[in-house]
Amino acid sequence: MPAMPNESDLTICFAHAAYQLQAAFDRRGRTARSFEVRSLEELKARAPEADVMVVSGMWRNELIPLCPKLRFVQSVSAGTDQYDKAAFAAAGIRLASAQGANERAVSEHAMALILSLTRQIHLARDNQTARHWRPMIGDRGRREDELGGKTLAIIGLGRIGLRLAALASAFGMRVIGVRRSPEKQPHIEAVVRPDQLPEVLAQADIVALTCPLTPETEGLIGAQALAAMKPSALLINVARGKVVDEAALLAALTENRIAGAGLDCFHDEPLPESSPFWTLPQVVVTPHSAGETRAYEDNVVDILVENLGRLTKGETTLRNQIV
Repeated sequence: MPAMPNESDLTICFAHAAYQLQAAFDRRGRTARSFEVRSLEELKARAPEADVMVVSGMWRNELIPLCPKLRFVQSVSAGTDQYDKAAFAAAGIRLASAQGANERAVSEHAMALILSLTRQIHLARDNQTARHWRPMIGDRGRREDELGGKTLAIIGLGRIGLRLAALASAFGMRVIGVRRSPEKQPHIEAVVRPDQLPEVLAQADIVALTCPLTPETEGLIGAQALAAMKPSALLINVARGKVVDEAALLAALTENRIAGAGLDCFHDEPLPESSPFWTLPQVVVTPHSAGETRAYEDNVVDILVENLGRLTKGETTLRNQIV
């Protein structure tokens, strides 16, 4: 593939409903022209102007034939399941993810969900709202718990999963990882293949999902997986909603077959007001915000700038290359 034009000859479209990506790019003193859109309607109207697009949730694959100039898409997200990779390759459009841009944020969010559930911070907040001073609890099974000595199973050992393992290790937790290539990793007692998942689930006090959404992981945590978990176990999902069978999870929670869940992502987002997950006392819901951080725009632009440099030099390998 020939080199892209010099950056000064490029037009970049930043497409995000909230993030201030263009401002972060402009602070670098870059020479490319750029514009920013905040809605899908704006994106469809102006996408044909773009040589480069920085986008995630607004992306639609039907934009490809509308964008004759488009040469490169820098995803704003680490996940790339929304992009048709074959169509990108056929159109000669390169694609890179934002893997690593939010590894600290997501791993820390997962740890926050674990701490919230084990220390019952969510219930304390409910009591605060109700101005209720909860008395001390005689029933040991209903008290707050400690993490030291507990077993954390992390499904997906990319950058987020590995960083979560380091955080969990600092709390004295025993960590088991699940990944396709089971090489030994720091802070992890054992790394096993996905076909050993049932045995891992049976050992785990907490199961954390940090894997990408792929055909292999879609519905990975379904009725069978949930049945393998301890009744006292917690499920943490900072991956993608469709990694979990929501109907099976709801049944497991309402029937007390697992103890609770911290959920950052769902099949339908925003989570409908009618969803029963909102009102389950043993569930903490966050609005797919695990990856949000004040540093996010700068982290994404770091990757964008590096990839623009590679493309204008005619290099064939991108940072976080997908296509």
